[in-house]
Amino acid sequence: MKSAVKSSKVNRAWLNDHVNDTYVKLAKKDGYRARAAYKLQEIDESLHLIKPGQLVVDLGSTPGAWSQYVRRKLSPKNASGGGAAVGELNGRIIALDMLPMEPIEGVVFIQGDLCEDAVLTELTAQMRGQQADLVISDMAPNLSGIGSADAARIEHLVELALEFAQAHLKPEGALVAKVFHGGSYDTLYKRFREIFVNVKRLKPKASRDRSSETFLIGLVLKNP
Repeated sequence: MKSAVKSSKVNRAWLNDHVNDTYVKLAKKDGYRARAAYKLQEIDESLHLIKPGQLVVDLGSTPGAWSQYVRRKLSPKNASGGGAAVGELNGRIIALDMLPMEPIEGVVFIQGDLCEDAVLTELTAQMRGQQADLVISDMAPNLSGIGSADAARIEHLVELALEFAQAHLKPEGALVAKVFHGGSYDTLYKRFREIFVNVKRLKPKASRDRSSETFLIGLVLKNP
């Protein structure tokens, strides 16, 4: 009973924080599906990653806020239109997630698990022989609360993004991946350093203070 009461209090506190969250309000105003759009926006504005004409692959895309932001950046004439940017698209966006995602104009969406060969084959087929300019990964596992197990799940997903980037990224391309401080962080940072010429670490302001998430950004492949 005590556990149920505590859980109820936590849920109410989270809901209250969520409803009053500045970025949640901003996302509604700007037409984004989630506050996560502002995390990618800050990373992009810091490092100038997204430019018209690019091929961008969005891993772990659902509900679609990152794809919306990229869509907006690849539609400069419609950039003032908020998250639901429409119109001429200068570039291509391919999004993938295990969960369904509501359509976004001009975004090719694949529902499936990147671990499965058939899904990877479909994703690479949609690239039409072109290498990606940018791979963005907001993939995250369902956390169990068991530190070692969660660290292994996180490391696995980031490794998938790294492997995909090594195989399908332009030599001068970039990978943005969500990671979490904890058991696997140092290992993943080391892996980024092995693969990329430059590695940046960034925790956007839109990332909640209590969250251990941060983002690693790899720039320019060492051995393309």
